[in-house]
Amino acid sequence: MKNDLKKYLDKKVDEYNQPFFIKDDPISIPHLFTKKQDIEIAGFFASIFAWGNRTTIINKSNELFALMDNAPHDFCLNEDLTRLKKLLQFKHRTFNATDLLYFIEFLKTHYSTYDSLEDAFIKDIPKAMLKKENLIEIALNNFYAYFFSLEDAPSRTHKHIAAPDKNSTCKRLNMYLRWMVRNDNKGVDFGIWKKISPSQLICPIDVHVARVSRHFNLLQRKQTDWQAAIELTTYLRTLDAADPAKYDFALFGMGVSEKGNY
Repeated sequence: MKNDLKKYLDKKVDEYNQPFFIKDDPISIPHLFTKKQDIEIAGFFASIFAWGNRTTIINKSNELFALMDNAPHDFCLNEDLTRLKKLLQFKHRTFNATDLLYFIEFLKTHYSTYDSLEDAFIKDIPKAMLKKENLIEIALNNFYAYFFSLEDAPSRTHKHIAAPDKNSTCKRLNMYLRWMVRNDNKGVDFGIWKKISPSQLICPIDVHVARVSRHFNLLQRKQTDWQAAIELTTYLRTLDAADPAKYDFALFGMGVSEKGNY
């Protein structure tokens, strides 16, 4: 039975893990860039904006990067008052200019010291812990603390960065980590981060993924929270221990495109 399910889900992964998937998905935004840091920043904002209508997410991301002259790394490192003023009218749902200016301040601070945003997730984590299966839980909590470590972090901005300690699914950040870490040469995920292993990733879970997962009995938990993400990923590791998050393509693809016809 499990073998049949694995074959079916693997087939669905292959079906959706294709370049055609990119254009209607927020992952299209980092694909507009070639410089590593631009890909990281574009992916970060696109994932943070990723709730609601996907067309709106893509349009708002494009609007933001146009304001950054389509060079987000350079913009964050060299922001000045004149350039920042262009951002004051930006808004996406509950994400406003106050949040945006803090995000840019954080990115400037981080990239002034580090070459990659990957370090924001794993800095200060002991080397022995980097090989642990539960690295992502530690890394996401670590990132939350580091992100809001600047003196003037607005309290309103905290809601835009999730953390397992708050029992959030952390769907958007897990999706971002999938984009940056997975590398299967299919042309969708980037695989530009090497310190985190694909085997450690947590499958992003939202209402679509949760619904399909419960349909196939991959997930028993009623609440869709961090524990549900762990339960689902634990099952997915029994199907592919090296790359459990690849099944996000199958579960999300079926949830959005097949509307129960699976």
